[in-house]
Amino acid sequence: MPKRSAYQISIVTIAMFLALTGCGSAGSNTKTAVNSQTNEASAGSESTNTNTTSETNQKPVDNSQTGNNTSQGTTNQGSNGQTGTSTSNNEGTTNTAPTDMNQPDKQPVAEAPKKLYQMNKVYSFVPIDKTTTSNKVVLLTFDDGPKADKTVTALLDTLDKHKAKAIFFVNGYRVKAHPELLKKIADRGQTIGNHSWDHIDLKKETEASVKKQIGDVQQIVKEVTGKEPVFFRPPFGNGNDFVKSVVRGQGMLYMTWSDGSLDWDASTKDKPDKVIANVLEQLHPGVNILMHELPWTTEALDTLLTKLEEKGYGFIDPDTIDLALNSPPAAQTAK
Repeated sequence: MPKRSAYQISIVTIAMFLALTGCGSAGSNTKTAVNSQTNEASAGSESTNTNTTSETNQKPVDNSQTGNNTSQGTTNQGSNGQTGTSTSNNEGTTNTAPTDMNQPDKQPVAEAPKKLYQMNKVYSFVPIDKTTTSNKVVLLTFDDGPKADKTVTALLDTLDKHKAKAIFFVNGYRVKAHPELLKKIADRGQTIGNHSWDHIDLKKETEASVKKQIGDVQQIVKEVTGKEPVFFRPPFGNGNDFVKSVVRGQGMLYMTWSDGSLDWDASTKDKPDKVIANVLEQLHPGVNILMHELPWTTEALDTLLTKLEEKGYGFIDPDTIDLALNSPPAAQTAK
């Protein structure tokens, strides 16, 4: 083996020393890198938690505007703790504001029934448009109530059975005695009419008395039902120009009748068949049938309405009557 010079030995020794020193440094660097990554990951996790909490507590962004929205220079910090810049450009995006769930639902407004009939000079009813509305109808009315629960309930039940509507012309003193019966009539979908307070002959009363007889009924009916009557029938069918002017001034249609059942007459008392016969004898399209809250009328009603239906007649809903308050008042019918 050839001899090596001292110079060569020195070179080799230095090289080995450098090699050993470099390996130690690399090992140290490796540990440092691992620790650094671990710390950065931990820092990134804390950053993520911080961002999440912050976003949760922020108020919602108002996205109700429509148009081109450009956001630049927004700083975002990722989970690795690095910071960068992002640019977003939203074009033509329509954002609808969220619905307020705390607002109460708006109830639809019920439409008023279409006006189909007008009253003629003899207090019968004719179609406004004869091409679309039948004239083969009658108006049912009951006067002088409300009297007794048994009678009122029986009348209402029969009307419901035939899907019929009627006007109940009431007296104020009876309403005062039985407001619960008036409310029952209204709650069952029937119409309330004004028949004066005391059921007296208004033609014989002073102007002040006429106003009070009519006005007081308007007031008490509104107190009980929430609505004022829009139909008026004078007791005994007796009225004059002043009575009609007061009625019109109260927003009501003045009427008597065109088909009397005579159920109030002694000849008809306790005779339901006679009530039916009297109505059918005068029957013609559009008649305004006068009846009362009487036991024999109540007993006759179901059969009477059945016979009317068999003859092809329907029943006028008072809500479909045009009050025609802008036209001259109708002339009083002959008696």
